Amino acid sequence: MLSPSAPPAQAPGPAIGRGRIAGVVIAGVVALALVAGPTLSDLSTSLRFVPAAAPVPTSAPDEVTVALSAPATLDPAAAGDAASAAVIAQVFESLTTVDADLTVRPALAESWTFADDGRTVIFRLRDGLTFSDGKPLTAADVKRSWLRVVDRRTPSPLASLLDDVVGASDLAHGRGAADAVGIEADGNMLTVRMTRPATDFASVVASPTLAVVPPSLRTIPAPTIPGADFVASGGYVPTSATGSTIELTANDHYWAGTPAIRNVHVVTTLDGASPVQAFQDGKVDLTSIGPYDASWIGYDRDLGPALRKGTSLSLEYFGFDTRKPPFDDARVRRAFASAIDWRRLVQLGTDGSEEVATSMVPPAVPGRSAQDFVPSFDPAGARALLAEAGFPGGAGFPAITLVTTGNAYAAAIAAQLKENLGLSIATESMDFTQYFDRLQSDPFAFWAVDWIADYPARTATLRLLLGSDQSNNYGGWSSPAYDAALEEGSSATDPAAAAAAFDRAEGIVRDEAPVIPFDYSTSWWLSRDGLLGAGENGLGFIRLAGLDWAAR
Repeated sequence: MLSPSAPPAQAPGPAIGRGRIAGVVIAGVVALALVAGPTLSDLSTSLRFVPAAAPVPTSAPDEVTVALSAPATLDPAAAGDAASAAVIAQVFESLTTVDADLTVRPALAESWTFADDGRTVIFRLRDGLTFSDGKPLTAADVKRSWLRVVDRRTPSPLASLLDDVVGASDLAHGRGAADAVGIEADGNMLTVRMTRPATDFASVVASPTLAVVPPSLRTIPAPTIPGADFVASGGYVPTSATGSTIELTANDHYWAGTPAIRNVHVVTTLDGASPVQAFQDGKVDLTSIGPYDASWIGYDRDLGPALRKGTSLSLEYFGFDTRKPPFDDARVRRAFASAIDWRRLVQLGTDGSEEVATSMVPPAVPGRSAQDFVPSFDPAGARALLAEAGFPGGAGFPAITLVTTGNAYAAAIAAQLKENLGLSIATESMDFTQYFDRLQSDPFAFWAVDWIADYPARTATLRLLLGSDQSNNYGGWSSPAYDAALEEGSSATDPAAAAAAFDRAEGIVRDEAPVIPFDYSTSWWLSRDGLLGAGENGLGFIRLAGLDWAAR
């Protein structure tokens, strides 16, 4: 998922993610609305909400004020950004969840088993589940919710999460029927038939995209306007909203019991103020902050104890439109990859909160390879490749622009291309919403994305971002050898065989350079003293239903 690059709530507007453009991007991570639908500001205008008063310091034991980026939508099937996913995860529950150690835990499903050598997954839902209105929640609701994600008319930006389900990809691409999708519901039993052994599917379904929604959500995107009639399956119900706040009220029918903190005030904009200052002023109890602030806060006597470090599955990478010249030629892509000292740029440009990327797989992902899959810095070799492709010394190379949402390294990249390849490329910064709309419909020649993995497995980036025909493969790259290696790794039951196949796939990416992994980031939060449970899960979200005040 695409995610915002700025700390949540620092500025108004939607954030992209489940990537990070960071994505949250989260993404996850990355930030703009990838889909049509009302923003919270639109909802505020349409319902004539009165503007929210400035947040006041939280002191009551049954409430907390949290700063999050404004969601573009509250419909799981319509969301493709980390900001939306972070709120959706509080409102709609998935069958499983992922804890801070990246361990898959039961949520709506109390257990799951595998059959047919891993090609069938059987989820058993908890007994007595209901939505927030008290109406039963059954396996049929799960099936209906997942079919919305692959609806042929308006497939989710993350419909590829269900690609391994029999018939799901065909339905999303308009080639099949809903009744051919391998999902069967019977009471509280959900049987899912897969196209391959898919023992990672229990972690896949932890994604907020696959959360369970009530039958009232029919169209996509559905009108999910906070209010008294909102029906949720998660820990909280959004009971009201303005252009700058969302009020969440504890769901008394939540499967894990009514959350300890009954009222959560979600602040979605600080009107340009610093999150650190808002925290110091007592306006928020929990807020994300940027890496620069984290670098000094850790040494601050007063704020240091409030600093929290998150487990991040984020990745920033650069990519090319491989469907058109000049980047349809792998030699040109490899020349760009080798002409830039990517590692040095990160080392010089970071304050220690970003880590040099060596792979398209974030470091926290279980089973990640220790190999370095980033092309070596080799200006002479890069010039030779460019000449071999027909552009000696850069002669005749078409005009191209590196387009980002404000990447701090764009100018340095352009300078190195000028110095090492003799190329003069332009740089451009674009609004988040316009940027990702273009990425999906008419990609730039040279671009950057920040992404947060939707689940903790190598396929979360290798398949979703680079597999042929994947909706999030923005550069349109396709390699039969890569797809075959990915399929082999995904289907292998022996961990060593799976690792070898995935390593081979990553080697192909390094050699053909459709994308270049750049850096991994760490997320940082400030949390009020005595606020328990204020830690991210492995997907970069705070699970608000797990918060509580100590000794209050």
